[in-house]
Amino acid sequence: MTSGFPGSPRTVRAGLVMLDAKSGALQRVIVLQYTPDALSRTLQAQGASGDAGDRLDALRLKAQPVETIKIDAEIDAADQLETPDQHDRTVRLGINPELSTLETAIFPRADAVQANITLAGTGALEITPVQAPLALFVWSENRIVPVRITDLSVTEEAFDPNLNPLRAKVSLSLRVLTVNDLPLGHRGAGIYLAYHRAREQMAAAVPGALTQLGIRRIP
Repeated sequence: MTSGFPGSPRTVRAGLVMLDAKSGALQRVIVLQYTPDALSRTLQAQGASGDAGDRLDALRLKAQPVETIKIDAEIDAADQLETPDQHDRTVRLGINPELSTLETAIFPRADAVQANITLAGTGALEITPVQAPLALFVWSENRIVPVRITDLSVTEEAFDPNLNPLRAKVSLSLRVLTVNDLPLGHRGAGIYLAYHRAREQMAAAVPGALTQLGIRRIP
């Protein structure tokens, strides 16, 4: 969302990028209308020992942490409806198209579903699940990670006379996909590894000293 104050910096928007799972070709960019004010992240460590209490594995990490991201986004047609002659689509459909871009990210393609129905009708014994695109969550150039959308909640709050939604709040829950979640050589694995390395580089830029903790040596 751009500030109305003159000279204020332009705010980069957040969103999702959908890539073809096999070729990596760009399929769609989903830009959030307003960048959420807050982002919640949870990282669950993946220790090798688990609850077994094995002393040899007490300090081992078997994989990257399980990272989940939660954001609440707002979609509002108010700005577009101030100039209805320039936004015919919004006048006719409200924010249905914007909501659909998010919702269809977790729908299998209709043509793929129809193909499976046709196969089932011919007596095929095994129906292959539909391959979803690779979703990337983009929150600035420093945070681009492959994700799976695990939950999407929409609360529609205002409607036009035809009951098209004009304002809504969308809650997204995302599970970050690591190199252990994706096939070897998958483009998403390379994108995650770049994110992993970027975290290490930023961490290395922050100095620390024992004296800052009030001690001079480790016993």
